[in-house]
Amino acid sequence: MVLAKTEQLKRVLKPIHLWAIAVGLVISGEYFGWNYGWKAAGTIGFLIATVVITIMYITFVFSYTELTTAIPHAGGAFAYAYRAMGPFGGFIAGYATLIDFLFATPAIAASLGSYLHFLYPFIPVVSSALIFNVIFIIINILGIKESAIFTLFITLLAVAELLLFMGVVGPHFKMSNYVSHPMPFGWAGVFAALPFAVWFYLAIEGVAMVAEEVKEPRKNIPKGYIYGLGTLIFLTFGVMVLTGGLTDWRNLSDVLDPLPESIAIALGKTNSLTKIFGGIGLFGLIASFHGTILASSRQVFAMGRSGYLPRFLSDVSHRFKTPHWALISGGIVSFICLLSGRTDQIIIISAMGAVFMYMMSMLSLFILRKKEPDLERPFAPPFYPMFPAIALVISAISLFAIMYFNVLLSFVFFAVLAFGILLFVLVGKHKVKLIEDYMVTPLANDFTDIE
Repeated sequence: MVLAKTEQLKRVLKPIHLWAIAVGLVISGEYFGWNYGWKAAGTIGFLIATVVITIMYITFVFSYTELTTAIPHAGGAFAYAYRAMGPFGGFIAGYATLIDFLFATPAIAASLGSYLHFLYPFIPVVSSALIFNVIFIIINILGIKESAIFTLFITLLAVAELLLFMGVVGPHFKMSNYVSHPMPFGWAGVFAALPFAVWFYLAIEGVAMVAEEVKEPRKNIPKGYIYGLGTLIFLTFGVMVLTGGLTDWRNLSDVLDPLPESIAIALGKTNSLTKIFGGIGLFGLIASFHGTILASSRQVFAMGRSGYLPRFLSDVSHRFKTPHWALISGGIVSFICLLSGRTDQIIIISAMGAVFMYMMSMLSLFILRKKEPDLERPFAPPFYPMFPAIALVISAISLFAIMYFNVLLSFVFFAVLAFGILLFVLVGKHKVKLIEDYMVTPLANDFTDIE
């Protein structure tokens, strides 16, 4: 066995940066994608689905924070599952997390292209989405502190815009519109809408991916998670309910840019504010796009560093201290998705990866409580074991619902996982034991195992 020295990531992030990353990662979910839930369930049906998923995220975030503060590792769920369940658990959780973030990125890029097309119809959607990929990969390569400052700025603008949106459409809200065709597909529609409700909050777990770059992570990570989740819950219900009462919701249930379309209904397409809102609407999408690129690259980096992906993906730029190959590889995946997939299907695959990862994380929490009772836990979820149990059960129900209504996509998801496990065994990675201290407190040890 040979020990190889690796570059370290820089600890520069503070609570305000974590709040911005938490909100910025997710806030595009308030701008687009969720409206497909109306198509599946109607307004009231989707409201029920969103309440259930909100409960899941409240219980999940409080529980996940215990893992993030106890094991501040860039691999997030991958590191927690490895610690709890060994190589196979780590690989499965890592795969689910990769799907979560790698597929969220092209979905957001597609909406960015659509918003730009709304403003300037001569600009093609896919071409502009591809250009956004290149630009933000470069921004992320330049450095985590610079990236975090940009995230804070753009997230503040995105939150301000959603507040402005609610102020503009609020006076036009009509309850008769909102309760029109409330549950056209009954309770089956509620289950079918769950992945689109997940989209409201999907990626908030990405804060864990920058845990190695946080100052005093055991104190600051809980603040970032909790303040971020509170902000997102308020924005989620405000945007969803007010938009649903603006007009016949069926006119907005199958578009990539529901907020500009809503403003156009409220003020008229020729109103100058409509164009202005469409322009600043890009801020929320940019915030999430930027954040998912950041988070997905850290997951690729962590799995490459541990040998679960090609090791060159863990290379860190000597100048910028950022994982440049991990960023570039994520960009390649995004390019392929943009050129070959539909946005609604990409969202469903991303949501499938997310809820599967949530299940693995909650199982890891329960196992570690039994396996390592003396592990230092700076933050413990309230109402244990009820909170993680609720998160686990709702995640499992959500995964089943996604699989039931999306059989082909589910088959692809699990077929790729099965192939990955087979390859994992054939190359013997399941026999390689990673340094335990490294998986718990990675910055205390500069070395990883190489066969």
